Amino acid sequence: MAEELNLHSLQPAQPRKARKRVGRGMGSGKGRYSGRGIKGQKSRSGSHMMPAGFEGGQMPIDMQLPKLRGNTSADAMPIGPFRTYTQPVNLRDLEARFGAGAEVTPDALVAAGLVKNTKIDIKILASGDLTKSLTVTAHGFSKTAKEKIEAAGGTVTWLRGEPVAKKAKKAKAKRPEAVEGSRVEDVAVEIAEEAPEASADEATAE
Repeated sequence: MAEELNLHSLQPAQPRKARKRVGRGMGSGKGRYSGRGIKGQKSRSGSHMMPAGFEGGQMPIDMQLPKLRGNTSADAMPIGPFRTYTQPVNLRDLEARFGAGAEVTPDALVAAGLVKNTKIDIKILASGDLTKSLTVTAHGFSKTAKEKIEAAGGTVTWLRGEPVAKKAKKAKAKRPEAVEGSRVEDVAVEIAEEAPEASADEATAE
């Protein structure tokens, strides 16, 4: 039979365990190195919170591997205006989801389920045929898509302004190929013409 519970027999359900108090002197049971051992990485603060991919200070594997160039590479820097992405929407989708004379805007495309949200720019591409007159407003249009929309009687509106065509670089004019020996002959003729005059001047001086 269990002992009758009284005030003098009260005790915790689980045995109490004293909290480890480190750095409290040599007589505390955790003196000198406070349970961290002698020197080394794991004796330092933050040693158990290394970031993923940390390799002890040596060059990480992702930095050893060759990098791809261009704005589509995960290593392309700086990230921002140089790394761009647009949500594509084809003309065949507009043909299927919108009626004649409809106004197609980014919000309308979201409502129609053609794009997920309006946080990313939308570009209209020319895949498919368009037989309806639509007023399409988007961030970008391919050249062929713009032509097909206008050919069907619709209009396009650029949300970021219609891009300006870049001027073609002027080709450098090639230097005319010099006739071999022509310059040498010209110099020889000039020397020959000046030589008699020089000799006459010398004779006069004497």
